[in-house]
Formats: sequence, structure tokens, C-alpha cells
Amino acid sequence: MDSRKKEGRYQRIYDQLNLLVKKSNDHQARMATIVAVLHHKIEYFFWTGFYLLKDGELTVNIYQGPVACQILEKNKGVCWAGINRQETVIVEDVHTFPGHIACDSRSQSEIVVPFRNKEGNIIGVLDVDSKDKNSFDNIDAEWLEKILKLVYI
Repeated sequence: MDSRKKEGRYQRIYDQLNLLVKKSNDHQARMATIVAVLHHKIEYFFWTGFYLLKDGELTVNIYQGPVACQILEKNKGVCWAGINRQETVIVEDVHTFPGHIACDSRSQSEIVVPFRNKEGNIIGVLDVDSKDKNSFDNIDAEWLEKILKLVYI
């Protein structure tokens, strides 16, 4: 998808989500809505969901797509890289990422966005996988970071 089309799609999704999340003050409901809309509106999203920190572990939470790893090995893989680096991580080819955790062998590329609470503390990540290599770029990163802020507006 070219950059202009991608920007336009994300803008429409953001506008839609901005209206939808205001219908509930429940953070889980907002997270579920965000995941569902993203997963079904962006064709290259193969697995879309949250891993949340719970007792020092990254545990799967709301998601759409094939069955996920329930708990991710600590300090290993792309999700933990996002937590430890405290920044969005884009991986063009997951098979070249040291310590990649393969929950589904069909995943080829990935983006992980730190998920912060209202106070700005990282409480987990939004993890998105694609069946194709090189699916994610800075446009995805920018918009997904912006979309995650809708959980705690």
C-alpha cells in the first residue's frame, strides 16, 4: 500500500475509533474495539492484539487472529524488545530478529508499540504480525502510537 493511501486509511480508522471509544469508559472495551477495527480494516494485519504486563510477565490479552502464545518468555522476542527499549519496534523479517518468539510460523514481519497507561507508564504492548515481510513502516508506527492513546482519553 502506498504511503498516501495508508495515511488516509489510518486517518479514517482513527476518526472512527475516536467516536467509538467514547461510548464506554471501560479500558478493556476500548482495547477490544481498537483491536477489532484495526484487524478487520487493514488487510495486512494477520494477528493483532495486546500483551499486558502482569506479575512481571507479558501475558496475552485481547486479540484477533490465530491462537497466541499465552505468556512470552521474559526479555526475549520483539514484544519484550518494545518494553525494554521503551519504543516502537518494527521488524521487516521476524526470522532475522534475535530471540524471535514464533507463536505462529506464518508470521513474517511485526510491529510492537509500547502501551502506556494514563500516567505514561508502560503496561504492555500492542503487537501486530503480518504474513508478508516488510509490511510495517513509520506510518504504521506513528498512527498506532496515536491510536493507543485513545484507550485512556
